[in-house]
Parts: sequence; C-alpha cells; structure tokens
Amino acid sequence: MLGLLINDKETKEIEYLIKREMDEILFDLKDERIDHSVKRSMKERYKILFSLFKRIANPAECLKYMPSDKSPYRRSNEK
Repeated sequence: MLGLLINDKETKEIEYLIKREMDEILFDLKDERIDHSVKRSMKERYKILFSLFKRIANPAECLKYMPSDKSPYRRSNEK
C-alpha cells in the first residue's frame, strides 16, 4: 500500500485530469471505427481511472461517471 499527501489544489487538478481522460474514453467508445479489442482495453482503463476518481471525488460527482448496467461506460447526464 502506498500513501500520498496532496493539498486541495492538487486534489482538484488530479480530479480534473481524471475526469478529462474518462470523458475522452467515453467519447471514443462511441466511435464505430475503433476495433472491439481496443474498446475492451479502453473499458479496462476506464475502470482503473474510475476507481482512482472515487478516492478523491465527492459522491455526487462519482455518480455522473459511474458505469450503469445498461451501457457500462456512458455518463448518466449525457444528452
């Protein structure tokens, strides 16, 4: 187990970077041109990023990015 001491500003920056990366993955998962095996790897990466995100974000923010049963990698507040 590793520990990490970060201040509030650093926490917000990490949260922003993780959200941005998860948004990019969600966008790319919709692309029909991307091969299924690549999408599978992207979903694994999303799971890892989401587990990190859960550690620093508030629960309301986590709900926006939580994989749903219907479409596992689609934001619940998407249009």
